[in-house]
Amino acid sequence: MKKLILSVMMVCALAPSFYAQKIKGSDTVLPLAQKEAEMFMKNHKQSVSIIGGGSGVGIAALIEGSTDIAMASRSMKIDEKMKFQEKGKTLVTRIIAYDALAVVVNPSNAVSKLTRAQLEGIFTGKITNWNQVGGANLKIIPYSRETSSGTYEFFKEHVLLNKNYMSAILSMPATGAIIQSVSQTKGAIGYVGLAYINKSVKAIHVSFNGKTYIAPSLANAVNKTYPIVRPLYFYYDKKNEPRLNPLVNYIISAQGQKIVKEVGYVPLKM
Repeated sequence: MKKLILSVMMVCALAPSFYAQKIKGSDTVLPLAQKEAEMFMKNHKQSVSIIGGGSGVGIAALIEGSTDIAMASRSMKIDEKMKFQEKGKTLVTRIIAYDALAVVVNPSNAVSKLTRAQLEGIFTGKITNWNQVGGANLKIIPYSRETSSGTYEFFKEHVLLNKNYMSAILSMPATGAIIQSVSQTKGAIGYVGLAYINKSVKAIHVSFNGKTYIAPSLANAVNKTYPIVRPLYFYYDKKNEPRLNPLVNYIISAQGQKIVKEVGYVPLKM
């Protein structure tokens, strides 16, 4: 499937000697990185270019040396770390924010809550009709991110407990595509980062203990009652730290973390 790559290029008129920073990777981190870079460039003589495409794409670009920072919504894999080290580079890992991963359905769907086990059944193909989980007699149409996505990896590990997605699952190249598909399909279900939720979809209350169902929200992520919360990362080479530090330090500063909250993510200090 042809990749749909979200991109933004933000450049200011600077001295010829200035080095433009390149950031690439997670579509989940993309809206946050865009806003942070926009505000950062208003007060700093630096330019930043940001491209999405998925955590795996960003990490591969970092290993190849075609980006300065890989943004990711998952931990770097052991084989990725080894490839990076084989290039003679030293990895720096920075958590810049947290994200609550929300399960969304079409607004017309009467189902408003699901257990982790039910989600596992739906996305592995064992539960195929909404009437099996208290809904209407309607076929379930699950949407997933594609395999290069950190969101795909995180959902598989923490919600499906590393069981494989159903073979016929509909893989989407970007989070925005999942929102659009779910909003237009009555039987649809998908998962997205908290900041992507809007009125065109309905967020499901989730329970990992089968008793308490919690809505995905900033407040519930902060008070740690919502069960699907993950860190968002910047990865880069230590040798580039001096020129990357101004941007990274801005993001983790009080001002940068205020933007984290405004965009719809969870600040570092919860």
